[in-house]
Amino acid sequence: MNNAISWNDFEKILICTGTILKAEEFPAARKPAYKLTIDFGSYGIRQSSAQITKHYSINDLAGKQIIAILNFPPKQIANFISECLVLGVYDENNEVILLTTDKPTKNGGKIG
Repeated sequence: MNNAISWNDFEKILICTGTILKAEEFPAARKPAYKLTIDFGSYGIRQSSAQITKHYSINDLAGKQIIAILNFPPKQIANFISECLVLGVYDENNEVILLTTDKPTKNGGKIG
């Protein structure tokens, strides 16, 4: 594997669980996306833009527990600042399916 990272590199990535509090349409985004407000427990409430409109409606998302990277720098997407990267898997059509936990966990639970 050419791009192998060390264990120390992996430990630098803050990957945590969070619960989506609210999802909103994001018409200013270049590609179809939602604005998400997510509770990460002791890491606070953060916002993210997520291109997940093919598999999820806004009504599907409130209360859903997700997994995200919290220590990337904020990124401006159109007129919105995304404060974390919500993780997902690309399906055969290159559409994102969210990574979730199979049992409820506390918000801000660290993935390791």
